[in-house]
Amino acid sequence: MLTQELQAIQAIAREAGQVLLSIYATDFSVEYKGASDPVTAADQQANALIVSRLRALFPQDGIVAEESPDHQCAPSQRRIWYVDPLDGTKEFIAKNGEFAVMIGLAIDGQSQLGVVYQPSVDKLYSGIVGHGAQLHCGGSMQTLSVSDITQPSDLRLVVSRSHRPRSTEALMQRLGIHQEFPSGSVGVKIGLIAEQRADVYVHASNKASLWDACGPEAILRAAGGCFTDLFGQPFVYGSKELRTQRGILCCNHAAFSRVLPVVKRIAEEEGFRPD
Repeated sequence: MLTQELQAIQAIAREAGQVLLSIYATDFSVEYKGASDPVTAADQQANALIVSRLRALFPQDGIVAEESPDHQCAPSQRRIWYVDPLDGTKEFIAKNGEFAVMIGLAIDGQSQLGVVYQPSVDKLYSGIVGHGAQLHCGGSMQTLSVSDITQPSDLRLVVSRSHRPRSTEALMQRLGIHQEFPSGSVGVKIGLIAEQRADVYVHASNKASLWDACGPEAILRAAGGCFTDLFGQPFVYGSKELRTQRGILCCNHAAFSRVLPVVKRIAEEEGFRPD
């Protein structure tokens, strides 16, 4: 059931969230790892805290964390933690609250457990694949389940607040979608789908990494949703390739079979190729 792991990771995510908030309240500086790739002391300090806690609790497991120098795990390790200590750094810098701590556990190459914590509003999403997903907020807990909307034109699309690729317009036109909601962190977007406040998210880029995917995937699948690449293929964790080379498609289960063919065509037009 991974219940003990889930309880431990929920506590770690909350602790890391407090680290983020302590820096969020200051006039912090911003550095850049590359073009349009900012990093702050909050990313680094939260990363160090999460990794140290994971190593103490699960010394035999592998850890792949965004701000750690070594992203390689031994091929023999069945369990690997994927950590994004601050997903939505641009939102953190803009101080709009749409950032999150994301921690996921992959076992034998598949995402199985995930936690996404949005500290600005104290929302903690969590899920174990096959055993349900929950949202803890304001001292209460609710079970999460994606919507059952089937008609593509009725779907609510959640999009990136920081950038708008041309594929977004094509997707909306071809599916007839007219409801669009901007949001920051990938984890926050998936939380909105799990809460039935949105229904679909498409990341038509190869710039995301597996630490952006593992935790959110477990939560969305635990809530009954679908989390695949743009061609409907599952993500495989544990390989040397860390980029989500064929993008990300997140959708409720009811509309997935109608959305996928359209997303596939757009992906091919954008230059993506299936394996």
